[in-house]
Amino acid sequence: MDFKRLSLCMIVKDEEAFIEKCLSSTKGVVDEIIIVDTGSSDRTVEICKSFGAQVIEFPWNKSFADARNFGLERATGDWILWMDADEQVDASDVYKLRDILYSNEDILSIHLINYYGERPEPEKTFDIVHTRLLRNHKGFKFQGKIHEMLNVEEVLTIPEDGLIIKHVPIKIHHYGYMNSVTENKKKFERNITMLKEELKQKDYSPWTHYHIAAEYYGNEEYSKAFDHVNHSIKDFLMRLHTPPSLLYRLKYSILIATGSIDGAWPGIEKACILYPDYVDLHFYKGLILYLKDMFKEALEVFDYCLEMGEANLQYLTQKGVGSFQALHYKGCCFEKLGQIEEAARCYAMAASQSKSFNSPVEALRELMTKHQSLFSPLTADCDDQTLIAMALNLNSAKNK
Repeated sequence: MDFKRLSLCMIVKDEEAFIEKCLSSTKGVVDEIIIVDTGSSDRTVEICKSFGAQVIEFPWNKSFADARNFGLERATGDWILWMDADEQVDASDVYKLRDILYSNEDILSIHLINYYGERPEPEKTFDIVHTRLLRNHKGFKFQGKIHEMLNVEEVLTIPEDGLIIKHVPIKIHHYGYMNSVTENKKKFERNITMLKEELKQKDYSPWTHYHIAAEYYGNEEYSKAFDHVNHSIKDFLMRLHTPPSLLYRLKYSILIATGSIDGAWPGIEKACILYPDYVDLHFYKGLILYLKDMFKEALEVFDYCLEMGEANLQYLTQKGVGSFQALHYKGCCFEKLGQIEEAARCYAMAASQSKSFNSPVEALRELMTKHQSLFSPLTADCDDQTLIAMALNLNSAKNK
């Protein structure tokens, strides 16, 4: 068997806080490291060279695609893995990268885990498959000055029923959306400026308005976000393309965040029909029904979310919408319907599945205050685990 080589390609600027952990996560499995530096003033270049990386300077020209392509062109491996500095390959998966070098595919996706919030927690993630591994010398390159994408449709023959890129069981952890990172890098100001420049181009991508909407949503400027996501949907329709699932996910996130429930219903039903296997959209449907006081109908939807689970990584999926978050809202529905024991059991099940999702425990303590006899002999100062254990056994205790 011929020995195959793997190149790691990255673009960086002032990444000393992340780059060492990133490169350490691939140590021993990549055959060369190509680093394109766009103007670092910290220790980034020094750290990269300590890992034996080939560091190439690239004057920043306001195009992420150009910088990435500059690195791809210099890769000599049979395969290319591309990453960002604020990412790490999962330690239990890293040696699987050697196996893909003998794949018959030309491009492969991995499992990207995006963390959000104050600190990395396994229950606070958005998960999706992402194309990160590509065979070299096939003509793959990035397009778009910002939120760059690979030109997959130009390189590969697309079947009539669409292209499905094979997913390999390799996880990459991404920390770039943590609160501290986005605040320190001032990504919002940079991204909005670049995206608005993109809109000045006659052939701008319909994705551009979506990315602007996502930036405004993250900055809690919901009215602007809503205008741009609707513009993106319109742009896709005008090009005779079905608007991608991400657009509907963002649209209904905005409507729920602003309390525009009448604006969200019944449109969410059409989105669920369009993407029947996207659990996040069904979860939003359940939330909307709950906020409309349609508790029995919402219960059915949350049950369906639990049935679907979160295994379909073809969509950007928030951890919990097919597990502990759906269970929590089942509890909310049962409580509104006066079925207190069922509510307590659902809250307890939700709390058992997530240590960082505090809402179920808070709901249980409120139930204990309102229904003291049900939770006797527990006292208000009992620990969480004791409360959860009792709530899980309320029904069984009653039936004995």
